[in-house]
Amino acid sequence: MINVLMVCLGNICRSPMAQAVAGHQAAQIAAALGRSPWAHFASAGTHPGMVGSPCDPRARAALQRKGYAVPPDRCRRISDSDFEHYDLILAMDSQNLAAIQQRCPSMHQHKVRLFLDYAPQLAENEVPDPYYGDAKGFDRVLDLCEAGAIGLIKSLEESCRTL
Repeated sequence: MINVLMVCLGNICRSPMAQAVAGHQAAQIAAALGRSPWAHFASAGTHPGMVGSPCDPRARAALQRKGYAVPPDRCRRISDSDFEHYDLILAMDSQNLAAIQQRCPSMHQHKVRLFLDYAPQLAENEVPDPYYGDAKGFDRVLDLCEAGAIGLIKSLEESCRTL
């Protein structure tokens, strides 16, 4: 099982959306191939301000409009044990990438990267924070999460084949 952690600032918008999309896509591929799930996706935030909060209602609505299940987890902050537990830690933007890299032990730095590194076809490499915007911002984030998840799942599948 490959464990992937999605990370944004508050863990109520972008990272739970990325978690939901990647988990959904991985489950669909596994089911189509008649295989058991081979990847687990979770999310966390770098800032402690939202700990214990549920997914933002606008993120929830955007996910539900496209048929994704909303992760039931409550917001949590990234922990020191995450660096050892997760095989891949994906930041939604460069600010959170820097925060994660600063905290991450050197032996685990290779696990940390930007989520949209898996969507090189996009003109952007960061998932913008939609929190202070309207519903359209959440729809845009969902589109970016879908693009990133497609590339991520493909990369993870290729990694599994070479093991």
